[in-house]
Amino acid sequence: MYVGKRGLGKPFMVKSKDKEQDFNLSTSTNVESNDKGRAGSRPTFEVDLPDAKVGQVCLRFAPEPSGFLHIGHSKAALLNQYFAQRYKGRLIIRFDDTNPTKESNEFVDNLLKDIETLGIKYDDVTYTSDYFPQLMEMAESLILKGKAYVDDTPREQMQKERMDGIESISRNNSPEKNMELWKEMIAGSERGTKCCLRGKLDMQDPNKSLRDPVYYRCNPVAHHRIGSKYKLYPTYDFACPFVDATEDLTHALRSSEYHDRNAQYYRILEDMGLRRVQIYEFSRLNMVYTFLSKRKLLWFVQNGKVEGWDDPRFPTVQGIVRRGLKMEALIQFILEQGASKNLNLMEWDKLWTINKKIIDPVCPRHTGVLVEKRVLLTLIDAPDHLVNRIPKHKKFEGAGYKATTYTKSIWIDYFDALSISVNEEITLMDWGNAIIKEIRKDEDGNVTELIGGLHLEGSVKSTKLKLTWLPDIPELVISHWSSLIT
Repeated sequence: MYVGKRGLGKPFMVKSKDKEQDFNLSTSTNVESNDKGRAGSRPTFEVDLPDAKVGQVCLRFAPEPSGFLHIGHSKAALLNQYFAQRYKGRLIIRFDDTNPTKESNEFVDNLLKDIETLGIKYDDVTYTSDYFPQLMEMAESLILKGKAYVDDTPREQMQKERMDGIESISRNNSPEKNMELWKEMIAGSERGTKCCLRGKLDMQDPNKSLRDPVYYRCNPVAHHRIGSKYKLYPTYDFACPFVDATEDLTHALRSSEYHDRNAQYYRILEDMGLRRVQIYEFSRLNMVYTFLSKRKLLWFVQNGKVEGWDDPRFPTVQGIVRRGLKMEALIQFILEQGASKNLNLMEWDKLWTINKKIIDPVCPRHTGVLVEKRVLLTLIDAPDHLVNRIPKHKKFEGAGYKATTYTKSIWIDYFDALSISVNEEITLMDWGNAIIKEIRKDEDGNVTELIGGLHLEGSVKSTKLKLTWLPDIPELVISHWSSLIT
């Protein structure tokens, strides 16, 4: 992708008020960038968690193991790490594995790999499934207290009733009747599979998330960690506040898309009789022309439209790393968004511009010529075979060296050949000047071969065309992009 002059420059460092710092969310708290991706002076991450005390903060990053980590998740992960380190607190990685239909151990393993790639430092790894026995005990307690009931209303009818604020006919079942149906759900019987457990909140509340949400559903699919022990599983809305409180979280970071469900979160905690966990909202990171829904990304994988979750066209962490993104660039990009609650729709160009500033000063240079319609240039006075050792990056010795072969026959791009005139002097990069004496074409007028001679004493400044080239030797490699690479 062509970025232009903005993409060039020295290694990009984040400047604080007093000194330069590496890309690290644990230290860079006073950095902002303007719309062109350059470092500015306005603070971004200099925000506070409400009621946070140093040494007492406990946070969690809770991905669902139903896909790989993508760029949107990375903001949540890095933001959790930032606050945990800022307040010298704890960070828990918790897998929200309550839907066995979508989840697998493969996703768990790759999520841990992605978390490591992001450089996330955590204190513990837990699973919501670790708390299934306690969650079932809590559900039974709520049933006996009249704060939850078992409903066998068909799903479509239930959704319509929730939208219209109509109470289910099952809402007034006695606790004994609800416990009887609850045991049917536990057994996974034909009767039980038609039921779900709902919280008895407020069917007339303007906030529809409070209109008797579902707490448990039957699911006959075996769980990837615990097998077929259970025939029913808690919903995220029920399990999340319980596990947050049980793991002694002080703050739960959630993207602003969950804003309308915050009241539900607090109400469920209240009904459970558990301590309050403070919710802190941040804006979800969205990228233009990009699917970030794991359900939609899964469709591409299952239908063979991509190589896999690590396809370089995918917005997953593994995909963009495979495409060439450095983690320093992603961290800086996330830093620019800060902890703002305003919705963000970001351009990929901005991320790749930051990335180029990081890799351009150190990235090895290689030469490529398009295979399609490439043209042979014969230099009549050139050596038959001469190998010279030249640096891969003229300004960075650490990039190493490569062997370049100089021969009488070299390849150039077809469109470069079209722009050359007879008797024109051109510059061959990393070699010198040459003068084109003859241009050969086929009957259709296509350039097929150029004949010329070296003019190494010529001035590079005087030529209009500076061309890349490759020697005509068997050692050339054909890449995935149909280019010859030396």
